[in-house]
Amino acid sequence: MYAVIRTGGKQHRVSVGEALKVEKLDAQAGAEILLTEVLMVGEGEQVTIGAPLVDGAAVKVTVLSQGKGDKIKIFKMRRRKHYRKTQGHRQLYTEIRIDSISTN
Repeated sequence: MYAVIRTGGKQHRVSVGEALKVEKLDAQAGAEILLTEVLMVGEGEQVTIGAPLVDGAAVKVTVLSQGKGDKIKIFKMRRRKHYRKTQGHRQLYTEIRIDSISTN
């Protein structure tokens, strides 16, 4: 069984037992969260597509850790204008594990 969920402005295809990194969620490590923004649920040939969400569907996840991603360097330059600007950014993420998918 798999599901397509929406979190942090992105969509992820997930299945039970899978671990992935998503945009930061407000939860401590070890906490269990119920994600209700389920766009699609599928099992074999049977697929349920929401309009836009599947009614009664939820994905139960466990927060494994919180962290920061790799540093991204942003460099802007205009040639012959003496303009140079350097910035850096580290995106916050939450690592989660998919425990169960329910389609009540």
